[in-house]
Amino acid sequence: VQLQASGGGLVHAGTSLRLSCVISGTIYSSYTIAWFRQAPGQEREFVAVIRWRSTRTYYSDSARGRFTISRDVPENTVYLKMNSLKPEDTGIYFCAVDSSIDYNGISPSEYDYWGQGTLVTVSS
Repeated sequence: VQLQASGGGLVHAGTSLRLSCVISGTIYSSYTIAWFRQAPGQEREFVAVIRWRSTRTYYSDSARGRFTISRDVPENTVYLKMNSLKPEDTGIYFCAVDSSIDYNGISPSEYDYWGQGTLVTVSS
């Protein structure tokens, strides 16, 4: 499994971006795909997650209500639509896959495959 994240950029606060994560290889229905982000000098933190088969989602407190995670099965792509961006949303955004059968949560250590990241910079 390989992941390719894209869609980052430099934007003003209050605007929107949509990140894409194209997944190569076989995606099993049990997979969980998540977005994480890492700000300079900070640890990687969870943003949003989606179960491939059920499309059930879960968000961090900071993302809930502003961000939407979704997936496109024919395109093998997971999206993160981010609205009302804030300077504190700045960071490198990574998509990741947990290939376990069961849902293991939102800790980065549970995820087996990672994309290279895409940089989001939100200016005030």
